[in-house]
Amino acid sequence: MNYTEKGSRSYLFSIVLVAVLGGLLFGYDTAVISGAEKGLQAFFMGADDFIYTDTWHGITSSSALLGCIIGSALSGFFASRFGRKLSLLIAGVMFFLSALGSYYPEFLIFPYGEPSYSLLLAFNFYRVIGGVGVGLASAICPMYIAEIAPSSIRGTLVSWNQFAIIFGQLVVYFVNFLILGDHLNPVVEIVDGVNRIMNPEAAAWSTETGWRLMFVSEAVPAGLFTLLVLFVPETPRYLAMTGRDEKALFVLSRINGLSQGKEILQEIKATAHEKTEKLFTYGWMVIFIGIMLSVFQQAVGINAVLYFAPRIFESMGMGNPMVQTVFMGIVNILFTLLAVFTVEKWGRKPLLIYGSIGMAIGALGVALSNAVTGISPMVPVISIMVYSASFMFSWGPICWVLIAEIFPNTIRGAAVAIAVAFQWIFNFIVSSTFLPMYNMSAGDMGDKFGHMFVYGLYGAICIIAAIFVWKLVPETKGKTLEDMTRLWKERKK
Repeated sequence: MNYTEKGSRSYLFSIVLVAVLGGLLFGYDTAVISGAEKGLQAFFMGADDFIYTDTWHGITSSSALLGCIIGSALSGFFASRFGRKLSLLIAGVMFFLSALGSYYPEFLIFPYGEPSYSLLLAFNFYRVIGGVGVGLASAICPMYIAEIAPSSIRGTLVSWNQFAIIFGQLVVYFVNFLILGDHLNPVVEIVDGVNRIMNPEAAAWSTETGWRLMFVSEAVPAGLFTLLVLFVPETPRYLAMTGRDEKALFVLSRINGLSQGKEILQEIKATAHEKTEKLFTYGWMVIFIGIMLSVFQQAVGINAVLYFAPRIFESMGMGNPMVQTVFMGIVNILFTLLAVFTVEKWGRKPLLIYGSIGMAIGALGVALSNAVTGISPMVPVISIMVYSASFMFSWGPICWVLIAEIFPNTIRGAAVAIAVAFQWIFNFIVSSTFLPMYNMSAGDMGDKFGHMFVYGLYGAICIIAAIFVWKLVPETKGKTLEDMTRLWKERKK
């Protein structure tokens, strides 16, 4: 085997680029529902054998998250048993199948274009398959990058995964905008206690075809990702932990050079006993912190905003909601880049704390604008932007960086799986409860009470998240993955 004397950053970046494509698909798959959900709602409201309620719509809009829970829970098993590379390949295949199935859920079984309870279950089945792919990718993409990147730039490279997630959301916002074109989305309002479509003829194309095209558009990046994964190497840490030292050194030498690669390999081998270490070998606190990082990343409510962005902007009376959603996506990209370029300079903890405070200000701004009459609609719009932007330079990327970094080598696969599973559980809880809470009515305030309540709740959680980070989360800036093993051993004493 020909080892490389001098490492290549271009080789490293090309590998990471493929891995972050998985992040792009993660963002694409979870946000595609934002443009499709209204047409999807109107389509299934036409069923004769059941009533498609707001509760059903909340579950359907969030059904991919059930798959995310399954995929993330299984990611530790997949990563340890099949390796990081093959697990990413499996995720890519699931993305591709989900895109095709969500476009044509009637495939071979049901008549085309006839909504029914059985077709709803079939559609959700395909969305769950895509969710399993997202769950796998969400855990294994940052793990793959962290295990292959030099410690000096690991935080930056893992942050690029979050950039890819947000970029994937922006891409799908823009794709949905282009697909919708001059067509109108359905307007659904409650009349005499029942949901009604107020513009059925004008929104016929969106109801019959538009949402299908939005879902199938994912097949293009999914197919590209699946193909490219075939050409990347397995991570050197997984290779070393499975007894393939020569292959591990070959990959390390191509990235870091031969002499440094040998040093890194010795560090890996000194801490890598993946098959014999138990989950709580380093105490319960490291697992608890990993879980709570995931819980807070979702409990602050960001994905409820991302998934239902057009609906939220429409309720604020701000022109074309799809345009506002695309603009929010651009803001998200810019502030994610802030994290990418500052995470190694400022550290993980400061970014999380400042982001939590910014999110609290934004969320409470929306809550107060609904509590006080006569306020310009620009106030809640700006507050939403502050809330979203604050998440994008903090909890969005930094949570993934920490989850990829804080766990010792010997338990990383299982620990990351548990942490990310909790992330998707709370993502589902937040996303499926958002619309019922958002639409709550009370007295003279009407549904403004729901708007105020839900954002007030998210703002309070942001404050608690800042305190949690300040008190409990260790700083990982500049530390190797092997350093974290020593840190948790010392904390356990």
